[in-house]
Amino acid sequence: MEAFFNVYGSLLLDSTLETLYMTFIATLFSYILGVPLGVILSVTKKGAIASSPSFNSVAGWIVNIVRSVPFIILMVFVIPFTRLVTGSSIGLNAAIVPLIIAATPFVARIVEQSLEEVDRGLIEAAKCMGASNIQIITKVMLKESRPSLIRGLSISTITILSYSAITGSIGAGGLGDMAIRYGYQQYIDSVMYATVILLVVIVVLIQWACNIWAFKADKRNRN
Repeated sequence: MEAFFNVYGSLLLDSTLETLYMTFIATLFSYILGVPLGVILSVTKKGAIASSPSFNSVAGWIVNIVRSVPFIILMVFVIPFTRLVTGSSIGLNAAIVPLIIAATPFVARIVEQSLEEVDRGLIEAAKCMGASNIQIITKVMLKESRPSLIRGLSISTITILSYSAITGSIGAGGLGDMAIRYGYQQYIDSVMYATVILLVVIVVLIQWACNIWAFKADKRNRN
C-alpha cells in the first residue's frame, strides 16, 4: 500500500483536484444557465403565471433534443465550439464546455420539476395580493422549492461528476483520464480500484452535504 501511494499518490491527488475543478465549475455555470431556463419552462406552461404554450413547446423541444444526445457524442460534436471558446479541444477547460452544454438542460428540467411542487394556492394568494410575476418567482416559487432544488443540486452535481470521468477519453484529465491511461491501457488494476473508490467517496460526500443542507432549508424541520 505504501509503495502504491509513493508511486501514484501525487497523481491521484492531482487527478482528484482536476475532477473537482471540472465538476464544480461546470455545475456552477450549468446552474447559472439552467435555473432561468427551468423557471421559463415552468412559468410559460398553459395556465401558469406567464402562460405561453407555443414558446414553452419550442423551448421544451430544444431541451429534450440536447438531453437525448449521449454525452460522449455531444462531447465530440461540440469540439469546434469548444476550440472557439477555449482555444483547444483537450484539457480541463476544454472539457468544461461540453459538460455545461450537457448539464444545462438537465438542470433546467430538475428546476422545472422542483417549481411544479410549489403549492398553487400560495401562487394564487401572491397574485391576489398584487405581486408581480418576478416577485412570485423569487419570493414564492424559488423560496418554497428550496429543499427540492437543493436535492436536485446533488443529483446534477453527481451526474456532472460522472460525465467528467467520461471526458478522460479525450485526455481532459481527472480521475477518468487516470483510470483510462493507467488502469485500462496499462492494466494496473490497483489504479482502477483507487479511482473508483475516490469517485464513490466524492459522490457520498456530495449527497451527504446536500441532504443536510436540504434538511436545514426545509421550514417543516424548524421546530
